[in-house]
Parts: sequence; C-alpha cells; structure tokens
Amino acid sequence: MGNRMQRVCFTGHRPDKLVGKMDDAREWLSDQIDKAYADGFTTFITGMCPGIDIIAAKLVIEKRADHPDIHLIAASPYPRFAYNWEDWGEDVRRVASLADLVVNVSDTYTGRGVFQKRNEWMVNHSARLIAYWDGTPGGTRNTVSYADGKIEIVRR
Repeated sequence: MGNRMQRVCFTGHRPDKLVGKMDDAREWLSDQIDKAYADGFTTFITGMCPGIDIIAAKLVIEKRADHPDIHLIAASPYPRFAYNWEDWGEDVRRVASLADLVVNVSDTYTGRGVFQKRNEWMVNHSARLIAYWDGTPGGTRNTVSYADGKIEIVRR
C-alpha cells in the first residue's frame, strides 16, 4: 500500500459540530481526495470516528470505482472500537470491513489518551493531513498541532 510519502490522513469534527455543514464537508473532502490523488497519494488513513473520519473514508471507498489503486487504512484506536457507536455504528463497521488494512493502534481502551496515540500514529505514517476544522479545541486541534512542522496540512 505504498509508503509514508504516498499516504494522507484525515482529521475533523464529530457529527455534533457538523450540523448544517455535512454537504460542505463532503464536497470539500471529495475535492481534497481528488487533489491528493492527482498529487500521487494513493493510500488514505481514517481514524474511524463518526463525522469527518467516516465521511472521508466512505468517499475514498467510492473513488476506488474509478481508481482501483486507491487504498484505505482504518486506524482504530483499539480492538472492537467499531462496535461503540449507536448512530454511526453501521457506517463505522462497513468502513472497517472495506478497508484494505485495519490497524489497532492500542491493544485496549486506556482512556482518552488512546485517541491521541491513534492520531499521532496516523500523522507519523502520512505525508499530508487533511483537516476539516473550525479552530475549536479538541482532538482535531491536537492532531493539527502534532502534525504542524512534521507533514503538510491542508485545512478548511
């Protein structure tokens, strides 16, 4: 599935911060995935959380129809993470089943720090970060801050 220089990861808001912005998010992410592919990126990494992670992953899966060389890595914070989501659970499990590779970054849930560990893993295995983020505090800000100076950041 290529090396770090051919990989892009995603970060962004969960559904509660996307109210009224879902269409904009999908359109922007679709454009960014197309641009990344045109730039030679063929492997995309999702963090598997509801919201931007899953929206982006579903778009990557759709784009495989025209670009069979596109790959998806599902970076799960810990095993069985995909079974924790009531509203988005079906989408999360579908993405996990269609990913080329599922990586459990930690062996077990160890508290909120497990998500930052997953975020750092994604950045450390990518050359570009696509961030749909309004600047508010949280995991997305932490990911963007960690990536700053390490890899290219494309931000909405």
